[in-house]
Amino acid sequence: MMERWISTFLEAQAAELGAARNTLLAYGRDLQDFAAWLARRKLDFLTLDQADIEDYLTFCADQGLSPSTRARRLSAVRQLFRFAFDEGWRTDNPSIRLKGATKARTLPETLNEDEVDRLLDAARAASAARPREALRNTCLLELLYATGMRVSELVTLPVAAARGDPRMLLVRGKGGKERLVPLSPPARTAMVEWLAQRDTEQEALRKAGGQPSRFLFPSHGADGHLTRQHFLVILKDLAVLAGISPARVSPHKLRHAFATHLLANGADLRAIQTMLGHADIATTEIYTHVLDQHLKDLVLTHHPLAKD
Repeated sequence: MMERWISTFLEAQAAELGAARNTLLAYGRDLQDFAAWLARRKLDFLTLDQADIEDYLTFCADQGLSPSTRARRLSAVRQLFRFAFDEGWRTDNPSIRLKGATKARTLPETLNEDEVDRLLDAARAASAARPREALRNTCLLELLYATGMRVSELVTLPVAAARGDPRMLLVRGKGGKERLVPLSPPARTAMVEWLAQRDTEQEALRKAGGQPSRFLFPSHGADGHLTRQHFLVILKDLAVLAGISPARVSPHKLRHAFATHLLANGADLRAIQTMLGHADIATTEIYTHVLDQHLKDLVLTHHPLAKD
């Protein structure tokens, strides 16, 4: 019975809300863990009460799970029982009054502007030995830094989005929501150059009887596009060439760099929220930490009481 609840819930999340594959996998893992814990105690989703869920959360804490992991598991449980109540599987929602661990809001680690420039230089530097890789990697980095896209949004970009040298790029984000993000001149140039190389390759593939890819960054793998894991390897290799510790570099840190550098240079927080695809501006407000030093310098330099 619990397996059926979980599978039906996940199918509904995918069909009705357009939940991303990674989100569904996380929900599935968390709910399977909860179901296994209940089964060991001869309980199930239909018979448990609020105290049983609280005991499970205590168990998770005793296992040493972080507050963020426990908060995520509680969120999965809450959504399952909200769905079960709406579907009439239960006449009550035992999770409605639960309070779990508060997920700590940490400041995002990011890269400074010089480090981003060095990564881009490293991508371009391979042009003599490996021109194809140089064009692709430069395009990947320029697009990521210019738009703040999530890595999953970047690697799954359809080639149609790049046609016609666009000034704006249409991105499909979480839940299938679409947004427009502006492209910088260097990003547009990198995309045009990579697109020419990519189209040449895909035309040769078509003439050889193959099926051309619909993605901007095609791959021979099962997904048909460059994977997030492959891009991470590319990024780590470029970090080494740029003289940056690979541990400090990831696609998400480039997304943080995009937001942080924009805000530090005077961009509006609402505009950054739109470009990042954040549903809630509170998520974007974490980047305001970059203004702290700037505001201190502003007061010390321009306030009349700060003058000698």
